[in-house]
Amino acid sequence: MGVCIVGWAHSPFGRLDTLDLESLIGGVTRASLGHAGIAGSEVDGVWLGHLNGGFVPDIFTSSLALQADDALRWRPATRVENACASGAAALYAACDAIEAGRARVALVVGAEKMTGVSGPEVTRILGNASYVKEEAARGLTFPGIFAQVALAYFERYGDHSATLAHIAAKNHANGVRNPWAQMRRDLGFEFCNTVSDKNPLIAAPLRKTDCSMVSDGAAAVILADSSIARQFPRAVALRSRAQVNDFLPMSRRDAVAFEGPRRAWAKALDDARCSVHDLSLAEVHDCFTIAELLTYEAMGLAAPGQGARLLAEGTVAAGGKLPINPSGGLKAKGHPVGATGVSMHVLAAMQLMGEAGEMQVPGAELVGVFNMGGSAVANYVSILERLQ
Repeated sequence: MGVCIVGWAHSPFGRLDTLDLESLIGGVTRASLGHAGIAGSEVDGVWLGHLNGGFVPDIFTSSLALQADDALRWRPATRVENACASGAAALYAACDAIEAGRARVALVVGAEKMTGVSGPEVTRILGNASYVKEEAARGLTFPGIFAQVALAYFERYGDHSATLAHIAAKNHANGVRNPWAQMRRDLGFEFCNTVSDKNPLIAAPLRKTDCSMVSDGAAAVILADSSIARQFPRAVALRSRAQVNDFLPMSRRDAVAFEGPRRAWAKALDDARCSVHDLSLAEVHDCFTIAELLTYEAMGLAAPGQGARLLAEGTVAAGGKLPINPSGGLKAKGHPVGATGVSMHVLAAMQLMGEAGEMQVPGAELVGVFNMGGSAVANYVSILERLQ
């Protein structure tokens, strides 16, 4: 028994002042049901990926999807939270229900409304997804945490500020082709590599262009048991999926080793009976540019400390052997944290169905997705293919 994505929807990402959380959830719920060609009455359960933590007053959000279609009433609905991997966590929970025979069709929504509070409040809320007593309580924010990771990488392997700028420039160039992206502007390498009034240091050595943005947005997928997936116009199979959690305190881990992501990638690829070089593309969690660089190495594309060569050789560029984040990634697309993991799976499904528009990677057959919660604490890797 397997699970397939048979429909999806995606809102714009960005500052969406006219849309509240309920509107975001309702919009993608209706659109995904329409895309799959099913009524709400055919859904056996609803899973919502949503961090919140104080972004909005609502803390009981699991049933908001039911507002979108009265036929969803009486369906079990559950909110799932695992920091910035809440979207993938919700999707995996729905997969578990289908594989256990408890559901045949599931609705998964990822959503976040982040811009209703001040910038400092966003930073505080996200910082509380760290190991608070050693990190947030001592003034460390997530830019600060990943700045420490970058400094440790630089100490071990040399100054890679320019490498991070290349990643930012690549993703912003890719984001131009993404109709949902928060920033559709090619900033260029020189801008990303230069500290300026418009690109200040946020937490040295990370500049503004090294950090993902504060975003509102939502995405949804309809999942179905593979035994009925061929009844739908589209069917993308989850060939494998792996979740690996690491210790929460940074003090207990070598952050540069990215061991949690490394183990998740190894397990997912092994379960899928393929190698990283068999992938057509990957959507990965570039909350900060250093995270994407470390992901190259965790995937097995390069040895530790050697990720920069993938940029120099063009391997991970839009026309390269293994494009990474052809959507623009979190860097350009935006990062409404609860929506991110679902968004990645939507983008993967679109690529595999040949429906990704200007983002399309020609002949995409196998796609990797990596959604991460915290500083490589909750790690989710999926390998997807079109149902044969």
